[in-house]
Amino acid sequence: MTRIRSTNPQPRFRALPAAITAAALLTLTACGGGTESSSSPSAKSLSLAIGSAPNSFDPPQLNDGQASYVWSSLYDTLLYTDNKGQLKPNAAESWKYSADGLTLTLKLRAGMKFTSGAAVDAAAVKATLERTMTTPGSQQGLLAAVKSVEAPDATTVAVHLKKRDGSLLTSLSMAAGVIGDPATMTKKSTALDPVGSGPYVLDKSSVTGTTYVLKRRSDYWNAKAYPFKTVTVKVIQDPTAAANALQAGQINAGPASAENSAKLKGMGYKISPLNPTAVANLILADRAGSVLKPLGDTRVRQAINMAFDRAKISKQLLKGAATPTSQVFNPKGSVYDAALEKTYPFDPKAAKKLLAEAGYPKGFSVPMPGFVYTKAFEPTVTQALEDIGIKVKWTPVPAQNNFSAISSKKYPLILFLDGLSTSAREAGNNFAPDGYLNPFRSTDPKLTKLLDKARGELDPAKAVASYQKVNEFAVKDAWNSPIAFLGNSWATKGVTYLGDGSNTFSTIRAFGVSD
Repeated sequence: MTRIRSTNPQPRFRALPAAITAAALLTLTACGGGTESSSSPSAKSLSLAIGSAPNSFDPPQLNDGQASYVWSSLYDTLLYTDNKGQLKPNAAESWKYSADGLTLTLKLRAGMKFTSGAAVDAAAVKATLERTMTTPGSQQGLLAAVKSVEAPDATTVAVHLKKRDGSLLTSLSMAAGVIGDPATMTKKSTALDPVGSGPYVLDKSSVTGTTYVLKRRSDYWNAKAYPFKTVTVKVIQDPTAAANALQAGQINAGPASAENSAKLKGMGYKISPLNPTAVANLILADRAGSVLKPLGDTRVRQAINMAFDRAKISKQLLKGAATPTSQVFNPKGSVYDAALEKTYPFDPKAAKKLLAEAGYPKGFSVPMPGFVYTKAFEPTVTQALEDIGIKVKWTPVPAQNNFSAISSKKYPLILFLDGLSTSAREAGNNFAPDGYLNPFRSTDPKLTKLLDKARGELDPAKAVASYQKVNEFAVKDAWNSPIAFLGNSWATKGVTYLGDGSNTFSTIRAFGVSD
């Protein structure tokens, strides 16, 4: 049996997943929709539907899920990832690591301004990064390797690291890299109506939780990258309501499910290819068995992996907008290994045998947190585990308590829908001691060595071999029980979806005006 230790540093937090943006999840949500306009959007405007509202616009609390369609329009990030998945300059026009990889120096563009007219400069970057580093929230853990930040002049930021972190640049292209206004960041008003550094401002006609109307700034340094003068983001949780809004012309971009794609295509909508954007992952969090003793046995975790008919779940529950998997790494990436998908065939009988060998012939009970986005999965997960003798009790968790519930160590098993990203972020989030999805701080000597080697490599290509070994270890030692990759298709008219699945970050830069 693999030896696993549990440590207890300060809890790290991360955002809600990009999975919430997927059409597959929208198809599963049972809640009602948001406000809809009676006027049709024009080609000069973008009006899109998403399934959940931003939780906050306070930088440390931002999440990298579909809320980023809104906040990434209000805030600049230091870098950005283009639609081909390549890191590009943004507010920082260049960056360079020191020879030892422990100092990242960023050179900012001159002349950038906040919506208040104040300068977007190195002091603002320093203030935002420092606040995110010291404030518990969804972004804190992504800056765990940062020791200090300096601003030697108005356009230079020096980020000093405790250790090399190959995922830092990607993090700085997302919520951890936003630039907030030091004069207003700590005010309560920032959570709802921030002083931004980005290309749009939040219009007064916006209604928190239902409709966000964004107006393009004429004084933004890179306005040409944003062709839409107005962007309206509508929170429509009910997939039928979203489909109706598309058919009525009230929005010009929305989720295309397997059921409505043909009809929308017949109405002149273009349907983007189905691309994996997230993974439905059952996290076997208590790998040392500190709260739930059975999970400390590898055989028990392997049995749980054999309890799920992943192919059936992908086809029936997820309506074909998913692909069965036992891995958490992006299938479009170089770390994903198709051969590992054969590790756990659906076999409840063999699973029961493993449980008996581990000393649990009658199974056991386990508490699990019930989130808004897990509701449709809960009956299936409950039945699959009950079929091998494991009884689940779900505890409803309000959306505002998601982070605290996951990090509380109350739940040995956690069903989570996590957005696909780079290999470094996927590995760190799931398996590193400071990873948000490793709330019990589980460690293993072999895995630690592999992670340290991979995370210390700043060239992603050179880190691939180490991350492949991390993936193999995690699958075979059953640290999690992933179920399926969720897909995302967009229906668009008058606008075009530019993404090809290489970048799973939710940003309006993935949309353009149709020819």
